[in-house]
This record gives sequence, C-alpha cells and structure tokens, in this order.
Amino acid sequence: QVQLVESGGGLVQAGDSLRLSCAASGRTFSSYAMGWFRQAPGKEREFVAAITWSSGATYYADSVKGRFTISRDKAKNTGYLRMNSLNLDDTAVYYCAARSSGNLYYVENYDYWGQGTQVTVSS
Repeated sequence: QVQLVESGGGLVQAGDSLRLSCAASGRTFSSYAMGWFRQAPGKEREFVAAITWSSGATYYADSVKGRFTISRDKAKNTGYLRMNSLNLDDTAVYYCAARSSGNLYYVENYDYWGQGTQVTVSS
C-alpha cells in the first residue's frame, strides 16, 4: 500500500509559477513511477508528467513541455511538479499517482492516487 499526499496548490495569476509536492509513504517506492494528472471541470483526467523513481527518467504532455518540470527527492520520498508560465488552461485539480507497471501515460495504469490539490489561474 502506498499513500500519497499532495500540497502546494493555490490561486495564482497568469504567468506566475507554482510548485506542487507529493509525499509518498507506505511500501517501498523505488519500483514505482510517479505521475501527475489534472482534471478540469467537465473534462476527463489527463496526463501531465511522470518520473520513474529509480532512474529519474521524465515524461511530459505536449501541453506542458518546456513549462513544467517534474522531479523527485528520493531521500524525502517526495515528488515535485514545478509549473512555470501558468495560463488559464492550467486551471484544474492536480493529482499525483503511483504506478508499478504499464504505460505511464494512462490513468488506468496507476494503482494509488492522492486526494488532489486545486490550482486556479486567473487573468
């Protein structure tokens, strides 16, 4: 069992930056990948970014590539999503998730989810 707790969401203006954190606890996390997803009102949950815990390989959705950076601190068992140049389309509830196998771009391959943190970007 893995527990995930997100933090760092909030209300920001367009162009601002924000960093989300995801603290993981429970069983050994080293064999997992951590992903970030987001869900805007009336839309499906979509992939944002992912990182493999052991190697640190990173993956991004095209919509955030060059603006968002995913990272992890293995000693703290915590993942991060640094979001720069935020725009109105980035407004959503952001979730971190853990996956042990399968394509890491797909929601259905993630076994554990955090409770989500709201990010609201205003003009």
